[in-house]
Amino acid sequence: MAKKVQKKLPRRKEEFTFHGYRIDELKAMSLSDLIPVMPASARRKVKRGWKESEEKFLETFRSGGDRRIRTHIRDMLILPEMVGSEIEVHNGKEFIKVTIQPEAVFHLLGEFAPTRRRVSHGSAGIGATRSSKFVPLK
Repeated sequence: MAKKVQKKLPRRKEEFTFHGYRIDELKAMSLSDLIPVMPASARRKVKRGWKESEEKFLETFRSGGDRRIRTHIRDMLILPEMVGSEIEVHNGKEFIKVTIQPEAVFHLLGEFAPTRRRVSHGSAGIGATRSSKFVPLK
């Protein structure tokens, strides 16, 4: 008789929490309530105030609805209200579509649109090294 193999079910992911708060609780908080929960770099950025371009981005994001948002602002802080939306971030050459996950909260948009590609060099050609100069032609 063939041995019956029991199929393993995928491990169930638990709900995302940030410092004990669920994402819907973070969305309900005001910006001043979020400040003690934020990491130091994000807290410092918010306390110094938004730049004009960041304020404009937040305005368009909040009034946008289902509009496609494209931005060059790579140092924009990802707030809990942005979770679930798609934002296109410029990487210097093109716009990279970034879907905001709960784990990305309080990171920067630029972290998810890499500016450099991985380099994969080809093999060396004839004449590239001293020893390959004397390869017989026949």
